[in-house]
Parts: sequence; C-alpha cells; structure tokens
Amino acid sequence: HRFALYDMIMLKDNHNDFAGGIPQAIAKTKQYLLDNNKDLKIIVEARNLDEVQQILDAGGVFRILLDNFDYETTKKAVAMIGNQSLTESSGNINEKTIRHYAECGVNYISSGALTHSVYNMDLSLKAI
Repeated sequence: HRFALYDMIMLKDNHNDFAGGIPQAIAKTKQYLLDNNKDLKIIVEARNLDEVQQILDAGGVFRILLDNFDYETTKKAVAMIGNQSLTESSGNINEKTIRHYAECGVNYISSGALTHSVYNMDLSLKAI
C-alpha cells in the first residue's frame, strides 16, 4: 500500500508524553479523527519494547516507528508486532547500518543521514 504523507498522523514521543502516555495519546487521536470525520492512518513512535506493547494493546495503529532501537531489540519488536501493524526503523541509521536494519524485517527505514550532510544555500529574497 502507498499512502501520501497527508493520509497519516504521527504521534512522536513528546506528543505521547504530553497526552499522559501512549494509550491516552492514541485514544485522544482516535477520538479526534472520529469527531472530525477524518480517515487518517495513525503512526506511533516507540522508544522501547514496553512502549511497543502499549501501542499493540491500544490497537488501531497503522505503523509503529521503532526509534533508536538496536538490531536485537528491532528483531524482538518485529516479532512482537507480527502483522498487527507495519514497522519502521529510525534513528542513527546510515549507509553502514541500513542493511542490518533491513535484515531485522522492518517494513520501512528512515535515515536522516541522507540529508544531514547536504549543503544548504540561502536563497531568500529580501526587499531593500
């Protein structure tokens, strides 16, 4: 399945903490989508296996973002999640580690290393 970015809503760690925890953040998001008649896929970031379990217990999550997991923990998370949600590895992934994460069985991989070394040129237009 291919979904455009605007078809999804992502709950990052700070959103989850602000809402009082992962179950609360997911419940509030589901209620918001229902109240506003929006059909968006929910992606939730997990920092450890306990958070993965909380996400699974809440249910209804399209993709779980495994943030800064090492290889062994990624494999465990993928096994826990099974086919309940799609999986994505992110955090400190570069051209040297990407293959190892792919071999863990995740569905997606995010790598900021692709853009961190890009030179940005200031092309702003200023009126004088």
